[in-house]
Amino acid sequence: MRDSLLIKAAFSEQTERPPVWMMRQAGRFMKEYWDIKNKYSFLEMCKTPEIAADVTMLPVDLLGIDGAILFSDILVTGEAMGGDLSFNAGVGPLFANPVRTQADIDALQTDVLDKLQYVGDAIKVIQQRLAGRIPLIGFAGAPFTVMSYLVEGGSSKDFKRTKLMLHNEPEMAHQLLSKIANVTADYLNMQIAAGVNAVQIFDSWAQALAWDDYKEFSHRYIAEIISKLNRKDIPVISFCKGSSVFAPLMAEAKPDVISIDWNVDLLDIKKRLPAGIAVQGNLDPHILYADKKVIKERIYRLFDRMKGENGFIFNLGHGIMPDIPFDNVKYAVEVIKEFPPAP
Repeated sequence: MRDSLLIKAAFSEQTERPPVWMMRQAGRFMKEYWDIKNKYSFLEMCKTPEIAADVTMLPVDLLGIDGAILFSDILVTGEAMGGDLSFNAGVGPLFANPVRTQADIDALQTDVLDKLQYVGDAIKVIQQRLAGRIPLIGFAGAPFTVMSYLVEGGSSKDFKRTKLMLHNEPEMAHQLLSKIANVTADYLNMQIAAGVNAVQIFDSWAQALAWDDYKEFSHRYIAEIISKLNRKDIPVISFCKGSSVFAPLMAEAKPDVISIDWNVDLLDIKKRLPAGIAVQGNLDPHILYADKKVIKERIYRLFDRMKGENGFIFNLGHGIMPDIPFDNVKYAVEVIKEFPPAP
C-alpha cells in the first residue's frame, strides 16, 4: 500500500495524477446501499463485520475509487463509553442518556476496546476483500464533535448546551474531552493494528467554535490523539468543517494531510501550510448536482490550480449528499481518473 496513489500523495510524494476518494462515498446516494439498509438498522450494519464490509466495498466496485473508507460511524466511541445510542429516520443520532453533570462524566468508561472489537473484525474482512487493490482508511470522531452529541443528546443547530459547558464549567468539559480523547487514540491504534492503511479524524462541528475555543477545546485534544498514534507508514488525515479558517492551527497537531472545506482557494491554503503537509479536498459537493459539463469544468479548474503540487488528494469539501445522482458521482470519478486528458 505504501506505493498506492493515495498513500504517496498523503505523504506529499509525487503521483502521476491526484488520487480520489469522497467522504460518504458508501452511502444513501446509492441504490445498492438502500438494498442493504432496508434489511438492517444502521447500528446492525456497523456492528456486523460482513455487512460493514459489503457497504465499504460498494464504491470500490461501483465507482473505482482510489481509497476505501471503513463503513462505521463517528459515534461508536460515545456508545462504547456508555451512551445509549440510536439512529432514527428523519431525526438522526440520539443519545437517550445525555452527559450533563459531573456524575454523568464520571460514569463514562474508557477501557472499552472490547466493545469496539466489531470494528477490528470488519477491517480484517474488508482487507481480505480488497486484496491489496487500494488502501483502506479508518476513522474516528474528534473529541469535541463526539462531546457535542453526548451533551446535546443528538444533533444540534446551535450547540447551546455544549457551549454552556465549555464556558461555565470548563473543568468538566476538559474531563469529558480527555476521556473521549483517550478512547479515540486507543480506538484508532486498534484500527491500525487490525490493518487500516490510513486514518482520518472527523471534527464535523468544529466550525461552531470561536478561534480560542477551538484551540482550547478541540485542537489540543486532536494533537494529543495524533501524538499517541502508531503512525509508521500510516498517514493521518485531519478534517473539520471550518478547516479553511483553522488549517494553520490544525497543522500544529502534525497530521500528514489536512482536509479542506470549499470556502477557500486550495492552493492558497496549501502555500500557507508547512512543507510536507498534504491537502485533501475541496470541491463543493453541491457541484455534483450540476450538469456534467459543469462538473468536469470545476474539476479541471481545481486540477489546473493544483498543477505541479505534490501532496494533493481529490475529495469534496464535505460528504456526498444523499440525493446527489449516482451517475454524476461516477462521472466525476471518471473525469478525475482520466486526468490529464489525452492531447
